[in-house]
Amino acid sequence: MPVLKPTRAERAITDVSVRELQDAGISCVLFDRDNTVVPRDTKAAPPEVTAWLDEARGAGIKLCMVSNNFHTNEVEASAAELGVRVVHHAMKPAPFAVRRALGLVGAKPAEAVLIGDQVFTDVVAGNLAGVRTILVDPQSTTDLWYTHIFRVFERLIAGRK
Repeated sequence: MPVLKPTRAERAITDVSVRELQDAGISCVLFDRDNTVVPRDTKAAPPEVTAWLDEARGAGIKLCMVSNNFHTNEVEASAAELGVRVVHHAMKPAPFAVRRALGLVGAKPAEAVLIGDQVFTDVVAGNLAGVRTILVDPQSTTDLWYTHIFRVFERLIAGRK
C-alpha cells in the first residue's frame, strides 16, 4: 500500500524543520488547511503556524494551500491571512489540485512536499502527484462526521492514535 504511506510523519507542521526540507532539496511546501494549519474548531492559524510559514517563506520556500474545503470565502480568507496561494475545492485524493498548485508556484514534483493530516486525502493525493508527503496529527479533535470514519481506518493502516 505505498500510495497510503507518507514519506514521513510528524506531530505538527511546526515540527518539520525548514532547514531539513532545504537540505532534502525541497523548495515548495504544499499544505492542507483544516486541522493541518487551521484547527477545525477555529477560523485562524495559531501564531506558531504563522511563524513557521514565515520562516519557510524567509528561506525561499514557495508555499501553497491545497484544501478540500468547499467554503471558498473561509479558505481564501485563511490563504490571505497567511500570505499564500491557494487551490480550494481540491477533491483530494485526486492529484489534479496538487499538480495545479505546483503550476501556480512554478515548482516540480521532485522539489515539493505536501503536508496534511489525513491519509486518505492528503497523503494519497501527494503520492499520486509524485510529491513527498508528511502526515501530521490533526490540530483538533473536531472533525466532519465522515472524517471520523476515515480516522478509524487510518488508525488501522497507519498505526495512528
